This record gives sequence, structure tokens and C-alpha cells, in this order.
Amino acid sequence: MKTLYNLQSSGELSIQTEECALNNGESQKKIYSSFYSYAMPICDRYANSQDNAVEILNDGFLKIFKEIHRYKPAYTDVISSFKGWLRQIMIHTAINHFRKNCRHQFTTYLDNRTIHVSSDVENISDRISSDEIIRSIRDLCPGYRAVFNLFIIESFTHKEISDQLGISIGASKANLAKARSLVMISGL
Repeated sequence: MKTLYNLQSSGELSIQTEECALNNGESQKKIYSSFYSYAMPICDRYANSQDNAVEILNDGFLKIFKEIHRYKPAYTDVISSFKGWLRQIMIHTAINHFRKNCRHQFTTYLDNRTIHVSSDVENISDRISSDEIIRSIRDLCPGYRAVFNLFIIESFTHKEISDQLGISIGASKANLAKARSLVMISGL
């Protein structure tokens, strides 16, 4: 049975990060368990399967434990600061995973799986559940999904996406436009 930890205070987190810097396995388990449910949805947005999401998550935590000795809270709220640091590592790990495993699929054309909503619907969000939106994003090819997530969810600019994924700014814009049309969510 997996032991669940929940670091309740900034002091506890500070102690655990210091212990992780000393390669303390129990502290690593506490950090992993405490931030698993925060990190997994980040990884899941970039993965095309649960197994890939877990692989990204575990790779991200390995990087965290390797670099935790360099972590310094960016602001007084230590837990939020750590979450921000962890989030950036998970995003960059997902990008690296994409580069390594999915780059060749960047120009793959999709079959025309989209969510069809009748034209008389005034507000599309009233008709599409969040599960349908998530499913339609997950159905995007990896290149479209990466650009969509980086632009819409993470608020990267097209220049930043271009630099991170090694594509042109125009390709970033084109992939975002195609992803938006496939997801069919107006207003994004």
C-alpha cells in the first residue's frame, strides 16, 4: 500500500527539500507523494497516454531530485514557489519528451475527429463537457497538442514555443490554428 504524505507547512517543505538535497529517500517519497496530484495533470496534458504521462512525471521528479540543491524559493510563499518551480520542470520535461519521441509526428495529419455542435447553439461551452474538451485535446497529434497546451494553458508566446520546440513562429501559429479548429472551442 502506498503511503500518502501531505506537507502542510512551508517549514515542512523546507526541511524535506533540504533532506532531498542530501539524497534522503524518505524525503524524496514525501515530496513525490505530496506533489504527485499537482504534477500529474501537467504531464497528462502533454502525453498521449497514461503511461507516457507517468513517464514524463517520473522523469520530471528525477530532475527535481537531481537539481533540488539549487532550489531557492522565489517568494515568501514557499509552497507556491516550489509548485511554480516544479511546474516549470514538468513542462520542460514534457517538451523534452516531445522532442525525443514525437517530433517526427509534428506534421502528421489527423483524421477528422472533432466535436460537432449544431450551428444553433449560442454558447458552445454549454454543450461540451470538460471531459469532452480534454478528450478532444488528447486526440490531437502530439505537435498540435504541444503548441495548444503551451500557448493556451501555459501562456507561452509563439516565439517561446518556436524556441522550445525548434519550429518556426509561423509553424507555431499554424499548428495552434489547426488545433483550435480541431478542438472546436470558440474563444480560445
